[in-house]
Amino acid sequence: MKNEFEKSLKEFAETLQEHVSDTDGQWSIKGFIDVFKNVYTISSDTKVVSKILEIHLFPKILKFAEDIGYKIVLADHQNYYPDLSFVKVDNENIKFAVDLKTTYKNNGISESCNGFTLGSFGRYFSDRSCTTFIQYPYNEYSGHFCLGIIYQRAEDSRLDETKTRPINELTSITSVLHDFKFFVAEKWQISSDQKGSGNTANIGSVKNIHDLCNGLGMFSKLGEEWFDDYWMNYDKIIVTNKDGSTDTIKNLLQFVEYRGGDISLIVEKTSANKKSEN
Repeated sequence: MKNEFEKSLKEFAETLQEHVSDTDGQWSIKGFIDVFKNVYTISSDTKVVSKILEIHLFPKILKFAEDIGYKIVLADHQNYYPDLSFVKVDNENIKFAVDLKTTYKNNGISESCNGFTLGSFGRYFSDRSCTTFIQYPYNEYSGHFCLGIIYQRAEDSRLDETKTRPINELTSITSVLHDFKFFVAEKWQISSDQKGSGNTANIGSVKNIHDLCNGLGMFSKLGEEWFDDYWMNYDKIIVTNKDGSTDTIKNLLQFVEYRGGDISLIVEKTSANKKSEN
């Protein structure tokens, strides 16, 4: 069932570029329109474009879910995980978590993007029966997927976010985004070993575009059990250093060594930079 769902979701993702782009690869969304037919160009701020992309894609996602025999349950609250719960219509015990994740390409660095967070490693991740900040308990989901969107931000000098344009100039407005890539991966497949944002308890992704699109994160050879074990114990295991001081384990090499695992199975995140330089 999980393999069937993943296959269908990947096939669906391949259709989305033509839905959001014009023939030149530019985002077909140009701005907001008021009742007086004025167009207000939008910002390339990540929070703004992320929300608009979600709205843009949502009708397609609803139709996709219906076509494969699922219903969509949205998160009850903005900060709940996941964005979308796919629940099988004829067997509601079958659920899949899908998060919509967007990020932008880093200019001048081949195959590099800003990355994104993959959900919390806090209470609901550690206690798989917990219902705090999650739509259904973590262990009720048969799989945890990321529907990722990577885009290029416009650098065109004609782009003026403060300018209002008449609707008859709609097609001449420069899009704030272009060159979209869509991909699907289980979140453990694209995880790094570091937090994704500041002081929050969020799992960070790898940042190489090739690795993201092909599910080649740091745990991709180790497997999902290592991913779960590592993030359940992130910054909790105390070890003694050679000088007698103590520290907590916050990187995958230390963790695999501590658990007696095979360190050759760690996919080094620096490999992304090496690919870019070669």
